[in-house]
Amino acid sequence: MNALFERSWRRAWSALVGPGAGTRGPDGPDGIALRDELLACYAEPQRRYHTQQHLEECLALLEQVRDLAEHPEEVEMALWFHDAIYDVKGSGNEERSAEWAHRALTSAGAAAAAAERVRQLVLVTRHDGVPGNVDEQVLVDIDLAILGAERPRFDEYERQIRNEYAFVPGFLFRRKRRQILRTFLDRPVLYSTAMLRERLEARARENLRRAIG
Repeated sequence: MNALFERSWRRAWSALVGPGAGTRGPDGPDGIALRDELLACYAEPQRRYHTQQHLEECLALLEQVRDLAEHPEEVEMALWFHDAIYDVKGSGNEERSAEWAHRALTSAGAAAAAAERVRQLVLVTRHDGVPGNVDEQVLVDIDLAILGAERPRFDEYERQIRNEYAFVPGFLFRRKRRQILRTFLDRPVLYSTAMLRERLEARARENLRRAIG
């Protein structure tokens, strides 16, 4: 087991549900069965970018900036669920992932308010609006950190996205992909938190301009 995955899950689950609370439900001690089910989702064969690599990068970055969050354990759990359901040919992935998170946490005994906040955090990763509260800002900045990655990793990310959508004709993919990247580049700021804006904004804009071509 990846040490980061083990550490992250134990920390988030214990804070939201309580150590050993999973023994009351179907997920076993400390929600291990649920954790392993989520990891299996991130290892599904149709995925190329939305994989355990992406989850690991998100959780690793959270460890660096968790002091920015108001409820870091909720942000952490939302990261575990934010791409749990990923159907490249379907829609509503975030909504389904959010409902799964809410249902799993509620059945395990998490506080109703915390479970609802996690649900809302997962929904924010649709990236169809401006993140509101500080936890949403931290989560979205982490999810979009790949845009500000070093050039080799960003280029790998672009190849991974193309491979996920290998069934889409090249000309159509390029057009749609440019439109998506342009929506990010046209934002006044990409990153809401000052720390990640300072670290990633300039490189993200350079990567986006290069990818748009």
